[in-house]
Amino acid sequence: MPPVRIGLLGLGTVGGGVVNVLTRNAEEIARRAGRRIEVVHASARNLDAPRICPLEGILLTTDPMEVVENPEVDVVVELIGGMKPAGDLMRRALELGKPVVTANKALIAHEGMELFELAQRHHTMVAFEAAVAGGIPIIKAIREGLAGNRIEWLAGIINGTGNYILTAMRDEGRAFAEVLAEAQYLGYAEADPTFDVEGIDAAHKLTILAAIAFGMPLKFDEVYTEGISGIETDDVRYAGEFGYQVKHLGIARQRDDGVELRVHPTLIPERRLLANVDGVQNAVLVWGDSVGPTMYYGAGAGAEPTASAVVADLVDVVRTLTADPTHRVPHLAVVPDQISDMTVVPMDSIATAYYLRFAVEDKRGVLAKIAQILADHEVSIEAMMQKEMTEDERTLPIVMLTHQVREKDMDDALAEIEALDTVRAPVVRMRVETLDG
Repeated sequence: MPPVRIGLLGLGTVGGGVVNVLTRNAEEIARRAGRRIEVVHASARNLDAPRICPLEGILLTTDPMEVVENPEVDVVVELIGGMKPAGDLMRRALELGKPVVTANKALIAHEGMELFELAQRHHTMVAFEAAVAGGIPIIKAIREGLAGNRIEWLAGIINGTGNYILTAMRDEGRAFAEVLAEAQYLGYAEADPTFDVEGIDAAHKLTILAAIAFGMPLKFDEVYTEGISGIETDDVRYAGEFGYQVKHLGIARQRDDGVELRVHPTLIPERRLLANVDGVQNAVLVWGDSVGPTMYYGAGAGAEPTASAVVADLVDVVRTLTADPTHRVPHLAVVPDQISDMTVVPMDSIATAYYLRFAVEDKRGVLAKIAQILADHEVSIEAMMQKEMTEDERTLPIVMLTHQVREKDMDDALAEIEALDTVRAPVVRMRVETLDG
């Protein structure tokens, strides 16, 4: 059979990695797909920029729409990123009946429902394994490998930049700002790191994972999102003294009244596998009712790890080019008319345990007053440490772990505590998850 011809939008790090993988593993990929897969047309903003891949046999252009509309291109791979012009390019490809492979998590999280409906209408498909966790085949694992399970919850370290920062803060005792600057120098973080450190990137990925896990629409706008920029080295150290590691987690959980969707710093027991995922690595823990816990670990970014996921999608696309469109694997794991519009429960109804750090004046009765307020709001203390007084502000740090309590009750308790004259600063709090079922 003739080769499947690929149009590549974007020849940067990931695009170059895709060309390299397709070139280096051409024979093995053809054995798996049943046909050769070749890049024939590619777009780039600067045609003279240095490349990490060979360009022989590839027609180059600065106009990505030219690639999309080329009748010689069978499949479009979108690696530009962002919302515009990527969305318009993908929509045009789908209108032409061309399958699209993308690593664009933001576009899928925001506009995926529209794109999937367009693909269905034109009897084609959107493949997006590379949009979540780089080279880890987590979408395929949930959508196909765990198809016999009711997914009860999942929790993941799905942003390598944030994980690199928290790992260095723990291991080296350095401040957030210093480690962030290093991450930017090493290329792990963008010049504007907001998406990474404030949890937006992780929220995009969690949106996609939850939709596939629960067969629900994509609901990025309803994900509770909290970043790591406010975490201090002391808090990472104190968590370790309690036997916990601080990780920036994306958590999705089914409940009788809806689904939890939240991204925030989280203390997890140091004995958990997820607590030992360090540096820029990613990992996702999925709990199915039949299989129990399964964990997926690996490189969450980089040229060839992400290219690995892109090429895997290409192999799937090539395998299905001659298949009946109604019998392809559904975009969100269930057939379109079976998607359930689940309610995203409000954050104040969620119950978790908490890590709390109070900065107080060293006066008699302060701790008793704080404990009384917590008790009045049904907050039960599990463990407590009183640390040495700080020299600069003459404040006494008191650190606590609580038992599970409803977020609304904790909000009310902390508002009352922060109003005390003897409390010198806003209370630092992080949620605690045991991840044990």
